[in-house]
Amino acid sequence: MVDLLSWGRYPRAPQQPYPLAWRDMAARVLRDTAAWGTTLPFGNGRSYGDSCLAASDRVVHMLPLDRFIGANWETGVVRAEAGVTLEQILQTAIPRGWMLPVTPGTKYATLGGAIANDVHGKNHHVRGTFGRHVNGITLLRSDGIEQYCSPTQNVDLFSATIGGLGLTGIITTAEIRLIPVRSSLMDVLSLRFANLDAFFSLSEELDAQHEYSVAWIDCLSRGAALGRGLFMVGDHSIHGKLEVDRRKKRTVPVTPPFSVINGLTLRAFNELYFRRQRSDKVLSRIGYDSYFYPLDSLLHWNRIYGRAGFQQYQCVVPGDCSRDAIRDILHAISMSGSGSFLAVLKRCGDIASPGLLSFPMPGASLALDFPQHDARNLRLFATLDAIVRDAGGRIYPAKDAHMSGADFRAAYPRWQQLEALRDPALLSRFWERVTKS
Repeated sequence: MVDLLSWGRYPRAPQQPYPLAWRDMAARVLRDTAAWGTTLPFGNGRSYGDSCLAASDRVVHMLPLDRFIGANWETGVVRAEAGVTLEQILQTAIPRGWMLPVTPGTKYATLGGAIANDVHGKNHHVRGTFGRHVNGITLLRSDGIEQYCSPTQNVDLFSATIGGLGLTGIITTAEIRLIPVRSSLMDVLSLRFANLDAFFSLSEELDAQHEYSVAWIDCLSRGAALGRGLFMVGDHSIHGKLEVDRRKKRTVPVTPPFSVINGLTLRAFNELYFRRQRSDKVLSRIGYDSYFYPLDSLLHWNRIYGRAGFQQYQCVVPGDCSRDAIRDILHAISMSGSGSFLAVLKRCGDIASPGLLSFPMPGASLALDFPQHDARNLRLFATLDAIVRDAGGRIYPAKDAHMSGADFRAAYPRWQQLEALRDPALLSRFWERVTKS
């Protein structure tokens, strides 16, 4: 099999996969891979940094474990193996009138990965994180014992596994609750806004009125236009059919030797994207795929960053200082000469997650992608980290490839509880970096 990489391809640490195809093989595969040292479950490789990379560079590949076990289409409860992707769940559930309660920006993540990273989406202010909709999981540990964990059984291990980055054991199966929908279409309102203050005003006014809320911002804008962008709120439409999107996807066929994302292309893209909406207010009805997963329409889009890869910087800062902190972050980026063509800003709600290391907090979350340039990124991220640190915020482990151990331990004070429950046979490059340095 081909060695596996994280989605950002940085750090470039190819992982040797040991495929897990059958649940009754899980104990043996875990034992065999752990015999080489430590290992780690690896889903579909949609984590950006090193949280999905084993310290030993040998992983248990979970993607072949991709079967549905059962479903109740009256209640929307689905039980499946951990390697089932969110796309497979959507293809099965949408024609029956059900939708994922929470979804990240890609449907190619696995069910196990969604739990291990406690993913969140555009509706965090309404439904919280993915972990809140998990009824239970079966978890295999390296001692060969499989345990059922839920909000009422083996609660400590359940809480450590939600957002536990795959460190507590191998999730073999999970049961989740879906939400009902009457159509596969989305009613979307898109508003062009002039600056960061306008974003916060729109968010305060509209978030509570809609299921989903997110904004794209031009991270290269400056001065009075700092933080300008497009604010998009959406709801499941009551009009239209229950259809799965089956449009043919485009693909990036090869990895160029250098990143096609540079200062010139970034500035042109951001200007065109901001101007693509001809009026300040647009109402539309679009498919769920276009609304939730615009980047998935271009397969292997990570290749556009070239062989060096890229890093995503995603942070969240508390509500009482989020406006100032986000303004400082955007100013630092605009002055750095670097930037991101994908800059996503949204406000998180106050719904608590059952997970020990869940990322969101009440406040504002900003996610940006940067081509990998060691010296430039090192300088910029140090500045951004200081802003986030001073604001009392934190960085998302699923997207991280640089966070210092001191920042991680301060931002996630319950990390020691996870460490106490970590399976000794499982260790990631991320966990080794942030807990042992």
